[in-house]
Amino acid sequence: MSETAPERAEPATCPRHDPLSSPPPPAEAHEPLPKRIETTDAARVILVAVGALAAWIARLAGTPGWTLATIGTVILAAGCWPIAVEAWGDLRERRMSMELSMLLAIAAATVIGQWGTALLIALFVLVAEILEDLCMERGRDALTGLMTFLPRTAHVIIDGEEREIPIDDLAPGQVIALRPGGRVPADGVVRRGSADIDQSRITGESLPVTVDAGDPVPAGSITQGPLELEVTRAGEDSSFARIIAAVRAAQDSRAPVHRLADVLAARIVYLALGLALLTLVVTRDTGATISVIIAAGACGVAAGTPLAVLASVARCARTGAFIKDGAHLESLSAVDTVVLDKTGTLTTGAPRVVGLRPASGDAGAEDSLLRLSAAAEWNTEHPIGRAILERARERGLAIPSPESTLYTPGRGVEAVVEGQRVSVGRPDTDRDSSALDGLPGPAADLPAGATAVRVVVDGATAGIILVADELREGSALMLSKIRDMGLDVLMLTGDAPSTAARIGAELGLTPGQIRAGLLPQDKEAIISELRAAGHRVAMVGDGVNDAPALSAADVGIAMGSGTDVAREAGDIVLVGSDPLSLARTIHIARKARRVIMANFIGTIAVDAVAMGMAALGLLGPIAAALVHVGSESAFILNSARLAPGPRR
Repeated sequence: MSETAPERAEPATCPRHDPLSSPPPPAEAHEPLPKRIETTDAARVILVAVGALAAWIARLAGTPGWTLATIGTVILAAGCWPIAVEAWGDLRERRMSMELSMLLAIAAATVIGQWGTALLIALFVLVAEILEDLCMERGRDALTGLMTFLPRTAHVIIDGEEREIPIDDLAPGQVIALRPGGRVPADGVVRRGSADIDQSRITGESLPVTVDAGDPVPAGSITQGPLELEVTRAGEDSSFARIIAAVRAAQDSRAPVHRLADVLAARIVYLALGLALLTLVVTRDTGATISVIIAAGACGVAAGTPLAVLASVARCARTGAFIKDGAHLESLSAVDTVVLDKTGTLTTGAPRVVGLRPASGDAGAEDSLLRLSAAAEWNTEHPIGRAILERARERGLAIPSPESTLYTPGRGVEAVVEGQRVSVGRPDTDRDSSALDGLPGPAADLPAGATAVRVVVDGATAGIILVADELREGSALMLSKIRDMGLDVLMLTGDAPSTAARIGAELGLTPGQIRAGLLPQDKEAIISELRAAGHRVAMVGDGVNDAPALSAADVGIAMGSGTDVAREAGDIVLVGSDPLSLARTIHIARKARRVIMANFIGTIAVDAVAMGMAALGLLGPIAAALVHVGSESAFILNSARLAPGPRR
């Protein structure tokens, strides 16, 4: 990844271990706190603590200086070598870091014979780094829990017998047997059986889903009954593996706020060194000079920022929201307008036919209208087309194959069926709408939430088909919560204005928050206009038909009905069916931003006061070390609050 020249020279590195490195081995994911501390780290802390105590006692006893120097040198060399290695690497790369500045402070303390002070500073730094590592591990725990959730083996049915094989050997087409309480090791389709499955680890929803023969089951689910599953995707191709890859990529990514934190940390260190030099020149007080360097606690922001992003991404994943890059989390926290497409986002995306109004009152006119419409929709994947086909099949109608079809997004489909030219789509113009007024039950009398689909045969209106898409449970509450955050809300739909107004009223939207009669390109244009007006926009859609609008927004959020993150469009993917997950994700992003900003402001304030007091001789080296470690720990713990708790 390329970086600009300033960024290569500026960043201050604080943690001994890369905070965004790979998660710990599975066995360590949920161990008690004492077991999470590495033995070598604990040994170094104990060694330096004993050394500091010994130096203090030896000084009281009047031990010769050369003895203290010998003891101190050995203990510092053994206890602080990780700090020295990190500082040496930073020095070679011409990069200022807290390790380098603290090593300078320790060295300065030893030069003036303050061995006890040097050892105490080293002790505080080692303890702070252990605390930092533990907080980072807490942020990784959600991902580690996902990684260790799948079973190691699967029971494959071969020649009528079950054989246990490693899940790495699973392949599409194999049939696996699942017992009650079993974890699903791969994506598949139910071949035999019926059961409730728990998808909470993927979607964040607690209620189980009932599956029967032919229904898909994603990896990572827990079945509450016996099932036979035909594998469709396994290993790295499974939805569960792709979810893990997406979360890991987001946790490993560097958002713009990371670079800002690095630059701020470097500036603080440079300021501390400059102020220390000025203090030495003006006061000739080496103790005050060392205290200034020690007081600079930039690690709180340099380490706390990536921890806040890591923990927030993990918390979002726990609720079924998968963020593909840390930068998207930062962008989401800054949006002021949330634009939602109606279909598949505020509604279930599974419309059904609720009425037929043929132009002719002849017997069989409804069946004829439905039959021709279903034939025209035969080759389309549009939800309305599928609803029309499903109703025709329910009536047992013989659906002819179309001779040709042409689908135009946002307008409908045209086809040649049995020599007749059939078009199925929404009323598009005033002329089209007036043509419906002569039908039985005019379009103005549509049922609440229903959409009129116009059917034209050989240029004449043959009738309308009424299609309704149910609102998702919780959509109105979700919009209310988003508005309570002070965000503007806008609903986009291709429905007629009257239909959109009725749906908007159910959702608590005002007429000014509704845009109706839109084509896909119109939605993209609205997003572009909002951004041009200075708004920061999040676009929420189904991830398929809304791809242009999702790409045009500052943040594209795909509210999918499945779990395949890689195939969904958008910067953020909500895999559950609960609309409230959108409000929760926005809340988490905004909270992360508040925490990071609080850490920034707190670091600047504490360091300014502490360095000023140290320069004036009001803060000794040990007190400065306490302030440094205390503020750093406070800011890191503040970021750690964002991490999700252990799953029960």
